[in-house]
Amino acid sequence: MSLNIFWFLPTHGDGHYLGTAEGARAVDHGYLQQVAQAADRLGFGGVLIPTGRSCEDSWLVAASLIPVTQRLKFLVALRPGIISPTVAARQAATLDRLSGGRALFNLVTGGDPEELAGDGLFLSHEERYQASVEFTRIWRRVLEGETVDYDGQHISVKGAKLLYPPIQQPRPPLYFGGSSEAAQDLAAEQVEMVLTWGEPPAAVAEKIEQVRAKAAKLGRNVRFGIRLHVIVRETNDEAWKAADKLISHLDDDTIARAQASLARFDSVGQHRMAALHGGNRDNLEVSPNLWAGVGLVRGGAGTALVGDGATVAERVKEYAALGIDTFIFSGYPHLEESYRVAELLFPHLDIERPELPKSAGYVSPFGEMVANDILPKAASQS
Repeated sequence: MSLNIFWFLPTHGDGHYLGTAEGARAVDHGYLQQVAQAADRLGFGGVLIPTGRSCEDSWLVAASLIPVTQRLKFLVALRPGIISPTVAARQAATLDRLSGGRALFNLVTGGDPEELAGDGLFLSHEERYQASVEFTRIWRRVLEGETVDYDGQHISVKGAKLLYPPIQQPRPPLYFGGSSEAAQDLAAEQVEMVLTWGEPPAAVAEKIEQVRAKAAKLGRNVRFGIRLHVIVRETNDEAWKAADKLISHLDDDTIARAQASLARFDSVGQHRMAALHGGNRDNLEVSPNLWAGVGLVRGGAGTALVGDGATVAERVKEYAALGIDTFIFSGYPHLEESYRVAELLFPHLDIERPELPKSAGYVSPFGEMVANDILPKAASQS
């Protein structure tokens, strides 16, 4: 099975060390362009663009990088409760057309109640997933060309439709990651790609089987992906030294403050990440070559595969054997590490190389839109 390997755009900052301004790197459009072009040229299939108040807007970043890349796909965030599903469908179709069919979408329900409140969203964990299900049902159907009437508990639309379709048919793929029961139910019903953070293989296998069984009851098949950092070097010893160096500026106070901040999240996945290290820098190798040091101060993906190319490739193949076909990697700093991963890890893996994009463009059969809609009779009579 050929693997899809994605990279990461560090729109919330980058550098040589975690938890310190020393060795930090300014992230502007020029730098993001460098990272994106490196990933494009090196053979990564796409880039995950993070979301949240600490990040540049993922949609605007993706749009700005379309002209300077050729093959790279952009995995951008859909935020239920923050935007109308109909408006989001129009934006998704536009991004897909303008990029030549290179748009992918990541459903993000949010896990930080404080940040969500700042965006005007005050739903509980369970209510957010209920709203996400309603959002996604509408979003999918609109993108697939239906005119949608929907009266839900959280979202209602009447006559929702899309006039200009996306290039990818029936619509661009939908990605989603979540560990709670509600998240698994949503994934089984609504998405094509189910993501997990980098837990030990046994824990990942358990989640895969749970989601797969739920999807099967609905007559669906879903694919699986994993989000991991990578620290790969020419030797295992060099790789572990690089891991230690990455957190060499962390002190106990910085770790404690970071963990206290992350503890307010109501994300089950975030709590599972934190449980791997317990806020303690001792015994960070939680599974062979799986290192939890990143999660000491970083929310979200908190583990890294550490080793030489052949060793990391064996760990990747172990996850692939569980049914994972997509790997979203990152490393600090992201420009240099993209080259290390491509040069030291790629030769040990069977990787699916992206093709050149299709041409984009759409012409209305009636010229300029009339009265914000297509009116065949009026157009034929004029």
